[in-house]
Amino acid sequence: MVESNTTLANNRTSKECAEHSASIKVMHNHTGKRYKWDAETQGWILGSFFYGYIITQIPGGYVASKVGGKLLLGFGILGTAVFTLFTPIAADIGVGALIALRALEGLGEGVTFPAMHAMWSSWAPPLERSKLLSISYAGAQLGTVISLPLSGIICVYMDWTYVFYFFGIVGIIWFVLWIWLVSNTPETHKTVSHQEKEYILSSLKNQLSSQKSVPWTPMLKSLPLWAIVVAHFSYNWTFYTLLTLLPTYMKEILRFNVQENGILSAVPYFGCWLCMIMSGQAADHLRAKWNFSTVCVRKLFSLIGMIGPAVFLVAAGFIGCDYSLAVAFLTISTTLGGFCSSGFSINHLDIAPSYAGILLGITNTFATIPGMIGPVIAKSLTPENTIREWQTVFWIAAAINVFGAIFFTLFGKGEVQNWALDDHHGHRN
Repeated sequence: MVESNTTLANNRTSKECAEHSASIKVMHNHTGKRYKWDAETQGWILGSFFYGYIITQIPGGYVASKVGGKLLLGFGILGTAVFTLFTPIAADIGVGALIALRALEGLGEGVTFPAMHAMWSSWAPPLERSKLLSISYAGAQLGTVISLPLSGIICVYMDWTYVFYFFGIVGIIWFVLWIWLVSNTPETHKTVSHQEKEYILSSLKNQLSSQKSVPWTPMLKSLPLWAIVVAHFSYNWTFYTLLTLLPTYMKEILRFNVQENGILSAVPYFGCWLCMIMSGQAADHLRAKWNFSTVCVRKLFSLIGMIGPAVFLVAAGFIGCDYSLAVAFLTISTTLGGFCSSGFSINHLDIAPSYAGILLGITNTFATIPGMIGPVIAKSLTPENTIREWQTVFWIAAAINVFGAIFFTLFGKGEVQNWALDDHHGHRN
Protein backbone atom coordinates (compact mmCIF):
# COMPACT_ATOMS: atom_id res chain seq x y z
CA MET A 1 0.00 0.00 0.00
CA VAL A 2 3.00 2.30 0.49
CA GLU A 3 5.23 3.81 -2.18
CA SER A 4 8.68 2.26 -1.80
CA ASN A 5 10.52 5.59 -1.97
CA THR A 6 8.49 6.91 0.99
CA THR A 7 10.41 4.75 3.45
CA LEU A 8 13.69 4.67 1.53
CA ALA A 9 15.18 7.45 3.64
CA ASN A 10 14.40 5.45 6.77
CA ASN A 11 16.02 2.23 5.56
CA ARG A 12 17.27 0.63 8.76
CA THR A 13 18.54 -2.68 7.42
CA SER A 14 21.49 -3.84 9.50
CA LYS A 15 24.78 -4.71 7.83
CA GLU A 16 25.92 -6.95 10.69
CA CYS A 17 24.63 -10.06 8.97
CA ALA A 18 25.38 -11.03 5.39
CA GLU A 19 22.61 -11.17 2.82
CA HIS A 20 20.96 -14.51 3.50
CA SER A 21 20.18 -15.53 -0.07
CA ALA A 22 19.75 -14.27 -3.57
CA SER A 23 16.51 -12.42 -4.09
CA ILE A 24 13.70 -14.36 -5.63
CA LYS A 25 12.31 -12.59 -8.66
CA VAL A 26 8.54 -12.61 -8.60
CA MET A 27 6.32 -10.66 -10.95
CA HIS A 28 4.35 -8.25 -8.75
CA ASN A 29 1.02 -6.76 -9.67
CA HIS A 30 1.23 -3.00 -9.21
CA THR A 31 -2.34 -2.01 -10.08
CA GLY A 32 -3.24 -1.27 -6.44
CA LYS A 33 -2.96 2.38 -5.46
CA ARG A 34 0.13 3.40 -3.43
CA TYR A 35 0.23 6.01 -0.66
CA LYS A 36 2.94 8.33 0.62
CA TRP A 37 2.81 7.30 4.28
CA ASP A 38 5.98 7.69 6.33
CA ALA A 39 6.98 5.24 9.08
CA GLU A 40 5.25 7.23 11.84
CA THR A 41 1.99 7.40 9.91
CA GLN A 42 2.13 3.66 9.26
CA GLY A 43 2.61 3.12 13.00
CA TRP A 44 -0.51 5.14 13.81
CA ILE A 45 -2.54 3.21 11.22
CA LEU A 46 -1.41 -0.18 12.52
CA GLY A 47 -1.89 0.79 16.17
CA SER A 48 -5.32 2.37 15.72
CA PHE A 49 -7.01 -1.04 15.85
CA PHE A 50 -6.00 -1.47 19.49
CA TYR A 51 -7.52 1.87 20.51
CA GLY A 52 -10.93 0.54 19.55
CA TYR A 53 -10.19 -3.00 20.72
CA ILE A 54 -9.40 -1.96 24.31
CA ILE A 55 -12.66 -0.04 24.76
CA THR A 56 -15.14 -2.91 24.31
CA GLN A 57 -13.39 -5.58 26.43
CA ILE A 58 -15.20 -5.02 29.75
CA PRO A 59 -18.54 -3.84 28.23
CA GLY A 60 -18.43 -6.88 25.94
CA GLY A 61 -17.97 -9.25 28.88
CA TYR A 62 -20.77 -7.55 30.83
CA VAL A 63 -23.27 -7.63 27.95
CA ALA A 64 -22.39 -11.27 27.18
CA SER A 65 -23.01 -12.23 30.82
CA LYS A 66 -26.46 -10.62 30.64
CA VAL A 67 -27.79 -11.58 27.20
CA GLY A 68 -25.42 -14.33 26.03
CA GLY A 69 -22.47 -14.23 23.69
CA LYS A 70 -23.98 -15.53 20.45
CA LEU A 71 -25.40 -12.31 19.00
CA LEU A 72 -22.73 -10.10 20.56
CA LEU A 73 -19.89 -12.15 19.07
CA GLY A 74 -21.71 -12.63 15.78
CA PHE A 75 -22.48 -8.96 15.17
CA GLY A 76 -19.06 -7.89 16.50
CA ILE A 77 -17.30 -9.93 13.83
CA LEU A 78 -19.89 -9.03 11.19
CA GLY A 79 -19.18 -5.35 11.86
CA THR A 80 -15.45 -5.94 11.59
CA ALA A 81 -15.93 -7.85 8.33
CA VAL A 82 -18.06 -5.07 6.80
CA PHE A 83 -15.57 -2.38 7.85
CA THR A 84 -12.79 -4.52 6.34
CA LEU A 85 -14.56 -4.36 2.97
CA PHE A 86 -14.47 -0.55 3.15
CA THR A 87 -10.73 -0.36 3.94
CA PRO A 88 -9.62 0.50 0.35
CA ILE A 89 -12.21 3.30 0.19
CA ALA A 90 -11.11 4.69 3.57
CA ALA A 91 -7.45 4.60 2.50
CA ASP A 92 -8.40 6.56 -0.60
CA ILE A 93 -10.22 9.20 1.45
CA GLY A 94 -7.23 9.76 3.71
CA VAL A 95 -5.19 8.67 6.72
CA GLY A 96 -7.74 10.02 9.22
CA ALA A 97 -10.55 8.00 7.67
CA LEU A 98 -8.44 4.83 7.65
CA ILE A 99 -7.41 5.27 11.30
CA ALA A 100 -11.06 5.82 12.29
CA LEU A 101 -12.14 2.74 10.33
CA ARG A 102 -9.52 0.53 11.97
CA ALA A 103 -10.52 1.82 15.41
CA LEU A 104 -14.12 0.84 14.58
CA GLU A 105 -12.89 -2.61 13.54
CA GLY A 106 -11.21 -2.85 16.94
CA LEU A 107 -14.49 -1.98 18.67
CA GLY A 108 -16.19 -4.93 16.95
CA GLU A 109 -13.32 -7.32 17.51
CA GLY A 110 -12.98 -6.33 21.17
CA VAL A 111 -16.05 -8.32 22.23
CA THR A 112 -14.75 -11.56 20.70
CA PHE A 113 -12.85 -13.20 23.57
CA PRO A 114 -15.09 -11.94 26.42
CA ALA A 115 -18.14 -13.26 24.53
CA MET A 116 -16.44 -16.59 23.87
CA HIS A 117 -15.49 -16.92 27.54
CA ALA A 118 -19.08 -16.15 28.56
CA MET A 119 -20.41 -18.82 26.18
CA TRP A 120 -17.90 -21.44 27.29
CA SER A 121 -19.00 -20.88 30.92
CA SER A 122 -22.33 -22.49 29.90
CA TRP A 123 -20.89 -25.14 27.62
CA ALA A 124 -17.58 -26.47 28.98
CA PRO A 125 -17.64 -29.16 31.70
CA PRO A 126 -14.87 -28.39 34.24
CA LEU A 127 -12.75 -31.42 33.35
CA GLU A 128 -12.95 -30.65 29.63
CA ARG A 129 -12.29 -26.90 29.75
CA SER A 130 -8.64 -27.04 28.75
CA LYS A 131 -9.33 -29.23 25.75
CA LEU A 132 -12.36 -27.33 24.48
CA LEU A 133 -11.03 -23.81 24.99
CA SER A 134 -7.58 -24.59 23.58
CA ILE A 135 -9.12 -26.01 20.37
CA SER A 136 -11.38 -22.96 20.13
CA TYR A 137 -8.74 -20.29 20.81
CA ALA A 138 -6.11 -22.05 18.72
CA GLY A 139 -8.13 -20.87 15.76
CA ALA A 140 -6.58 -17.42 16.23
CA GLN A 141 -3.13 -18.90 15.69
CA LEU A 142 -4.28 -20.97 12.71
CA GLY A 143 -5.80 -17.82 11.23
CA THR A 144 -2.42 -16.10 11.49
CA VAL A 145 -0.68 -19.07 9.84
CA ILE A 146 -3.10 -19.07 6.89
CA SER A 147 -3.77 -15.35 6.45
CA LEU A 148 -0.18 -14.04 6.39
CA PRO A 149 1.07 -16.15 3.43
CA LEU A 150 -2.33 -15.96 1.70
CA SER A 151 -2.31 -12.16 1.93
CA GLY A 152 1.15 -12.15 0.37
CA ILE A 153 0.00 -14.35 -2.51
CA ILE A 154 -3.03 -12.13 -3.15
CA CYS A 155 -0.81 -9.01 -3.13
CA VAL A 156 1.63 -10.56 -5.61
CA TYR A 157 -0.83 -11.98 -8.13
CA MET A 158 -3.74 -9.54 -7.77
CA ASP A 159 -3.36 -6.37 -5.68
CA TRP A 160 -3.62 -5.40 -2.01
CA THR A 161 -7.27 -4.30 -2.17
CA TYR A 162 -8.37 -7.92 -2.74
CA VAL A 163 -6.91 -8.92 0.65
CA PHE A 164 -9.57 -6.81 2.35
CA TYR A 165 -12.33 -7.89 -0.02
CA PHE A 166 -11.51 -11.59 0.43
CA PHE A 167 -11.33 -11.61 4.24
CA GLY A 168 -14.34 -9.29 4.55
CA ILE A 169 -16.48 -11.69 2.50
CA VAL A 170 -15.17 -14.68 4.49
CA GLY A 171 -16.23 -12.91 7.70
CA ILE A 172 -19.76 -12.34 6.38
CA ILE A 173 -20.08 -16.01 5.34
CA TRP A 174 -18.87 -17.02 8.82
CA PHE A 175 -21.57 -14.82 10.40
CA VAL A 176 -24.35 -16.61 8.47
CA LEU A 177 -23.05 -20.03 9.59
CA TRP A 178 -22.63 -18.80 13.18
CA ILE A 179 -26.23 -17.53 13.46
CA TRP A 180 -27.55 -20.75 11.90
CA LEU A 181 -25.54 -23.30 13.89
CA VAL A 182 -24.77 -21.82 17.32
CA SER A 183 -26.77 -21.44 20.56
CA ASN A 184 -25.93 -19.59 23.77
CA THR A 185 -26.64 -22.57 26.03
CA PRO A 186 -27.10 -26.34 25.76
CA GLU A 187 -30.81 -25.96 26.67
CA THR A 188 -31.52 -23.88 23.55
CA HIS A 189 -29.46 -25.96 21.10
CA LYS A 190 -31.58 -27.93 18.65
CA THR A 191 -29.30 -30.84 17.82
CA VAL A 192 -27.47 -31.65 21.08
CA SER A 193 -28.69 -34.94 22.54
CA HIS A 194 -30.62 -35.04 25.81
CA GLN A 195 -27.85 -37.08 27.45
CA GLU A 196 -25.19 -34.55 26.51
CA LYS A 197 -27.31 -31.66 27.76
CA GLU A 198 -27.80 -33.41 31.09
CA TYR A 199 -24.08 -34.16 31.37
CA ILE A 200 -23.06 -30.53 30.71
CA LEU A 201 -25.72 -29.03 33.02
CA SER A 202 -25.03 -31.43 35.89
CA SER A 203 -21.27 -30.81 35.69
CA LEU A 204 -21.85 -27.05 36.05
CA LYS A 205 -24.68 -27.25 38.62
CA ASN A 206 -22.64 -26.09 41.63
CA GLN A 207 -20.46 -23.61 39.77
CA LEU A 208 -22.81 -21.08 38.21
CA SER A 209 -24.41 -18.18 40.04
CA SER A 210 -27.95 -16.90 39.53
CA GLN A 211 -27.20 -13.49 41.05
CA LYS A 212 -28.66 -10.70 38.93
CA SER A 213 -26.09 -8.09 39.94
CA VAL A 214 -22.36 -8.35 39.27
CA PRO A 215 -20.28 -8.39 42.51
CA TRP A 216 -17.91 -5.68 41.24
CA THR A 217 -16.27 -4.76 44.55
CA PRO A 218 -15.23 -8.26 45.72
CA MET A 219 -14.36 -9.11 42.13
CA LEU A 220 -11.93 -6.20 41.79
CA LYS A 221 -10.46 -6.96 45.22
CA SER A 222 -9.80 -10.58 44.27
CA LEU A 223 -6.08 -11.38 44.24
CA PRO A 224 -6.56 -14.46 42.00
CA LEU A 225 -8.07 -12.13 39.37
CA TRP A 226 -5.09 -9.77 39.57
CA ALA A 227 -2.77 -12.77 39.28
CA ILE A 228 -4.40 -13.47 35.88
CA VAL A 229 -4.15 -9.76 34.95
CA VAL A 230 -0.39 -9.70 35.62
CA ALA A 231 0.20 -12.99 33.78
CA HIS A 232 -1.95 -11.92 30.80
CA PHE A 233 -0.20 -8.53 30.54
CA SER A 234 3.25 -10.15 30.77
CA TYR A 235 2.52 -12.86 28.22
CA ASN A 236 1.06 -10.40 25.74
CA TRP A 237 4.09 -8.14 25.99
CA THR A 238 6.20 -10.88 24.43
CA PHE A 239 3.41 -12.05 22.12
CA TYR A 240 2.66 -8.63 20.62
CA THR A 241 6.35 -7.70 20.42
CA LEU A 242 7.01 -10.81 18.34
CA LEU A 243 3.77 -10.55 16.35
CA THR A 244 4.50 -7.01 15.19
CA LEU A 245 8.31 -7.06 15.05
CA LEU A 246 9.29 -10.61 14.08
CA PRO A 247 9.00 -9.86 10.33
CA THR A 248 11.03 -6.68 10.93
CA TYR A 249 13.76 -8.59 12.79
CA MET A 250 13.96 -11.23 10.07
CA LYS A 251 14.17 -8.61 7.32
CA GLU A 252 16.42 -5.98 8.91
CA ILE A 253 18.76 -8.11 11.07
CA LEU A 254 18.75 -11.63 9.61
CA ARG A 255 18.14 -10.15 6.13
CA PHE A 256 15.73 -12.73 4.76
CA ASN A 257 14.05 -11.67 1.56
CA VAL A 258 10.35 -10.86 1.47
CA GLN A 259 9.19 -14.25 0.17
CA GLU A 260 11.14 -16.18 2.83
CA ASN A 261 10.08 -13.69 5.49
CA GLY A 262 6.34 -14.24 4.95
CA ILE A 263 6.61 -18.01 5.30
CA LEU A 264 9.09 -18.00 8.18
CA SER A 265 7.09 -15.40 10.12
CA ALA A 266 4.09 -17.77 10.02
CA VAL A 267 6.01 -20.90 11.13
CA PRO A 268 6.17 -19.95 14.85
CA TYR A 269 2.39 -19.50 14.98
CA PHE A 270 1.84 -22.91 13.41
CA GLY A 271 3.94 -24.34 16.24
CA CYS A 272 1.86 -22.38 18.77
CA TRP A 273 -1.36 -23.71 17.23
CA LEU A 274 -0.19 -27.32 17.57
CA CYS A 275 1.06 -26.71 21.11
CA MET A 276 -2.25 -25.17 22.22
CA ILE A 277 -4.27 -28.16 21.04
CA MET A 278 -1.87 -30.76 22.49
CA SER A 279 -1.43 -28.94 25.81
CA GLY A 280 -5.21 -28.69 26.19
CA GLN A 281 -5.51 -32.47 25.87
CA ALA A 282 -2.61 -32.97 28.28
CA ALA A 283 -3.99 -30.55 30.90
CA ASP A 284 -7.38 -32.26 31.08
CA HIS A 285 -5.71 -35.69 31.13
CA LEU A 286 -3.61 -34.67 34.14
CA ARG A 287 -6.73 -33.46 35.97
CA ALA A 288 -9.07 -36.33 35.05
CA LYS A 289 -6.73 -39.34 35.06
CA TRP A 290 -3.87 -38.33 37.36
CA ASN A 291 -5.93 -36.29 39.84
CA PHE A 292 -3.78 -33.18 39.50
CA SER A 293 -5.53 -30.22 41.10
CA THR A 294 -6.81 -27.49 38.80
CA VAL A 295 -4.53 -24.86 40.32
CA CYS A 296 -1.48 -27.11 39.96
CA VAL A 297 -2.14 -27.65 36.24
CA ARG A 298 -2.82 -23.95 35.61
CA LYS A 299 0.41 -22.90 37.35
CA LEU A 300 2.54 -25.64 35.76
CA PHE A 301 1.37 -24.83 32.24
CA SER A 302 1.75 -21.08 32.82
CA LEU A 303 5.33 -21.55 34.01
CA ILE A 304 6.21 -23.63 30.94
CA GLY A 305 4.34 -21.23 28.63
CA MET A 306 6.03 -18.09 29.99
CA ILE A 307 9.52 -19.01 31.22
CA GLY A 308 10.18 -21.33 28.24
CA PRO A 309 9.55 -18.56 25.67
CA ALA A 310 11.61 -16.12 27.75
CA VAL A 311 14.66 -18.41 27.69
CA PHE A 312 14.55 -19.05 23.95
CA LEU A 313 13.75 -15.40 23.16
CA VAL A 314 16.90 -14.27 24.97
CA ALA A 315 18.90 -17.08 23.36
CA ALA A 316 17.74 -15.91 19.91
CA GLY A 317 19.39 -12.56 20.53
CA PHE A 318 22.76 -14.11 21.35
CA ILE A 319 23.38 -16.42 18.40
CA GLY A 320 24.35 -13.58 16.08
CA CYS A 321 23.77 -14.27 12.41
CA ASP A 322 23.16 -18.03 12.68
CA TYR A 323 19.95 -17.94 10.63
CA SER A 324 18.89 -21.52 11.31
CA LEU A 325 19.28 -21.24 15.08
CA ALA A 326 17.60 -17.83 15.17
CA VAL A 327 14.52 -19.13 13.35
CA ALA A 328 14.52 -22.31 15.48
CA PHE A 329 14.75 -20.40 18.78
CA LEU A 330 12.08 -17.87 17.81
CA THR A 331 9.83 -20.72 16.68
CA ILE A 332 10.34 -22.66 19.92
CA SER A 333 9.73 -19.48 21.94
CA THR A 334 6.38 -18.81 20.26
CA THR A 335 5.42 -22.50 20.28
CA LEU A 336 5.96 -22.93 24.02
CA GLY A 337 3.71 -19.94 24.61
CA GLY A 338 0.86 -22.23 23.54
CA PHE A 339 0.99 -23.89 26.98
CA CYS A 340 -0.53 -20.73 28.47
CA SER A 341 -3.82 -21.49 26.73
CA SER A 342 -4.33 -24.19 29.37
CA GLY A 343 -2.76 -22.06 32.10
CA PHE A 344 -3.79 -18.57 33.12
CA SER A 345 -5.69 -17.99 29.85
CA ILE A 346 -8.72 -20.03 30.96
CA ASN A 347 -8.30 -19.56 34.71
CA HIS A 348 -11.20 -17.07 34.60
CA LEU A 349 -13.55 -20.03 34.16
CA ASP A 350 -12.01 -21.80 37.17
CA ILE A 351 -12.41 -18.95 39.65
CA ALA A 352 -15.74 -17.47 38.50
CA PRO A 353 -17.46 -19.26 35.59
CA SER A 354 -20.60 -17.09 35.86
CA TYR A 355 -18.52 -13.96 35.31
CA ALA A 356 -15.82 -15.39 33.04
CA GLY A 357 -16.66 -13.00 30.20
CA ILE A 358 -16.35 -9.96 32.47
CA LEU A 359 -13.10 -11.25 33.99
CA LEU A 360 -11.66 -11.86 30.52
CA GLY A 361 -12.71 -8.34 29.57
CA ILE A 362 -10.84 -6.95 32.58
CA THR A 363 -7.65 -8.96 32.02
CA ASN A 364 -7.66 -8.43 28.24
CA THR A 365 -8.03 -4.66 28.74
CA PHE A 366 -4.72 -4.65 30.59
CA ALA A 367 -3.28 -7.21 28.18
CA THR A 368 -4.03 -4.97 25.18
CA ILE A 369 -1.74 -2.23 26.53
CA PRO A 370 1.45 -4.11 25.46
CA GLY A 371 0.11 -4.17 21.90
CA MET A 372 -0.08 -0.37 22.02
CA ILE A 373 3.21 0.46 23.75
CA GLY A 374 5.45 -2.61 23.40
CA PRO A 375 6.35 -2.16 19.71
CA VAL A 376 6.80 1.60 20.21
CA ILE A 377 9.28 0.99 23.04
CA ALA A 378 11.03 -1.70 20.98
CA LYS A 379 11.41 0.72 18.05
CA SER A 380 12.83 3.42 20.34
CA LEU A 381 15.37 0.95 21.74
CA THR A 382 16.67 0.02 18.27
CA PRO A 383 17.64 3.36 16.62
CA GLU A 384 20.76 1.87 14.99
CA ASN A 385 19.12 -1.52 14.44
CA THR A 386 22.02 -3.55 15.82
CA ILE A 387 21.95 -7.03 17.30
CA ARG A 388 22.96 -5.60 20.70
CA GLU A 389 19.95 -3.26 20.65
CA TRP A 390 17.63 -6.14 19.80
CA GLN A 391 19.12 -8.12 22.68
CA THR A 392 17.84 -5.40 25.00
CA VAL A 393 14.34 -5.70 23.48
CA PHE A 394 14.40 -9.47 24.01
CA TRP A 395 15.76 -9.16 27.57
CA ILE A 396 12.97 -6.76 28.58
CA ALA A 397 10.25 -8.99 27.11
CA ALA A 398 11.75 -12.06 28.80
CA ALA A 399 12.03 -10.33 32.19
CA ILE A 400 8.38 -9.21 32.05
CA ASN A 401 7.36 -12.76 31.10
CA VAL A 402 9.25 -14.33 34.01
CA PHE A 403 7.80 -11.80 36.47
CA GLY A 404 4.26 -12.60 35.30
CA ALA A 405 4.88 -16.34 35.63
CA ILE A 406 6.17 -15.97 39.19
CA PHE A 407 3.31 -13.66 40.24
CA PHE A 408 0.68 -16.07 38.90
CA THR A 409 2.40 -19.03 40.59
CA LEU A 410 2.31 -17.22 43.94
CA PHE A 411 -1.24 -15.87 43.85
CA GLY A 412 -3.25 -17.87 41.28
CA LYS A 413 -6.17 -20.09 42.40
CA GLY A 414 -8.02 -22.98 40.79
CA GLU A 415 -11.36 -23.09 42.62
CA VAL A 416 -14.54 -21.03 42.32
CA GLN A 417 -14.22 -17.98 44.56
CA ASN A 418 -16.74 -17.19 47.32
CA TRP A 419 -17.94 -13.99 45.66
CA ALA A 420 -18.82 -15.88 42.46
CA LEU A 421 -21.39 -18.17 44.11
CA ASP A 422 -24.93 -17.53 45.38
CA ASP A 423 -24.30 -19.09 48.77
CA HIS A 424 -20.76 -17.65 49.06
CA HIS A 425 -19.31 -21.07 49.87
CA GLY A 426 -16.34 -21.88 47.68
CA HIS A 427 -16.62 -25.00 45.59
CA ARG A 428 -13.55 -26.90 44.43
CA ASN A 429 -13.56 -28.39 40.95
